[in-house]
Amino acid sequence: MAIARTRRFGFYLVPQFSFIAFINALEVLRVTNRVAERTLYDWTVVSLDGAPVEASNRMAALVDGGLKEIGAVDALFVCASFEPQRYCDREALAQIRRLGRHGSELGGLCTGAYLLAKAGLLDGYRCTLHWDSQAGFAEDFPEIEATDEVFEIDRDRFTAAGGTAPLDLMLTLIALHHGHELALQVSEYLIHERIRSPQDHQRLTLRSRLRVSHPRLLDAVSLMEQSLEAPLPLETIAKRVGVSKRQLERLFRTYLGGSPARYYAEMRLRRARMLLEQTSMSVTDVGVACGFVSASHFSRAYRGLFGHSPRHERLPT
Repeated sequence: MAIARTRRFGFYLVPQFSFIAFINALEVLRVTNRVAERTLYDWTVVSLDGAPVEASNRMAALVDGGLKEIGAVDALFVCASFEPQRYCDREALAQIRRLGRHGSELGGLCTGAYLLAKAGLLDGYRCTLHWDSQAGFAEDFPEIEATDEVFEIDRDRFTAAGGTAPLDLMLTLIALHHGHELALQVSEYLIHERIRSPQDHQRLTLRSRLRVSHPRLLDAVSLMEQSLEAPLPLETIAKRVGVSKRQLERLFRTYLGGSPARYYAEMRLRRARMLLEQTSMSVTDVGVACGFVSASHFSRAYRGLFGHSPRHERLPT
């Protein structure tokens, strides 16, 4: 029986990367070697310039060297987090492209997909990234299919949302490389109850998020979430879920403590805040994208919810 070769993975740490996403991916490889009692995986960790990198939790991670000196790897995983657009360094993107040209599979953890997309390496691929950054990603890369799944494997591209999602991605890759039995043993060693599949969604269900179970109310909120750019009249929402407008208003007051109009407006304003933080869209364009008919209306509503104007989000911190 042939001895499985050692696969070498690289992890490129972007400033403010998600420590939990990185460590979940790395620890799976370490435990796999322990369970298998041989080195199935080796890894190297790099930064752009070879210096330690501070994660979003303010912990500094030591690295093995710079991205330019990484050499051949079977796969390179870009580890990012908040505001990935700030770290699309031209040299970094060039080095990631170089590795792709030389046959490395490419992955993104948390918001690492943003850098892969910026480098032109996700064209024609399906991907995912943390749900909090998906609105901005969709605006910047409308032609790329970004899903809300826990992770995506599309040919030689591997992407996972933040948190514990990279753990499931790595376990799935281990199953592909070495069989499902080994992946299950590693999962059990990590006290990970179930290896999630690409069909699992990142976010809790509406029922869990809202902590309500009324089916018509859940249907109404789902319709609102699907219609942020072109808000539906409350009469239309009520008709589609099978209640009167008055009944809809009563449901929202009873279960969510306010009117459906207010709930819908706040939902659109929170999406606007995400777009202001994650994209370079103008304030006016953000307002239009979130269903506000005029800049003045958008500004008044925004100030009413957040206590400051939309332009305040663009001020340097």
